[in-house]
Amino acid sequence: MSLSIDVVKRASKRPTEKFDPEKLHKSIIAVCSSVRTPEGEAEDIAKAVIKEVIKWLEKRPEVTSGDIRNVTARHLKKYHTEASYLYEQHKITI
Repeated sequence: MSLSIDVVKRASKRPTEKFDPEKLHKSIIAVCSSVRTPEGEAEDIAKAVIKEVIKWLEKRPEVTSGDIRNVTARHLKKYHTEASYLYEQHKITI
């Protein structure tokens, strides 16, 4: 399936780019690895979350990277609450 969704980057400092499910997949795998999730389980989680994010994206021609982060974290929480928390907190300074 080919989605033609424009992603508006954080604070519009960079140009928009097309949604890339592989980029999202890598970020989910990375956060799962950070919380020591077994590789096979991380793959299963990533596939399930991406499927739900794509379903959400289908009716939207443009979204922000923050929108994608929020929706991904919400769905990730169903499978791994600790990974979801880290995913939500990425790039937030305290």
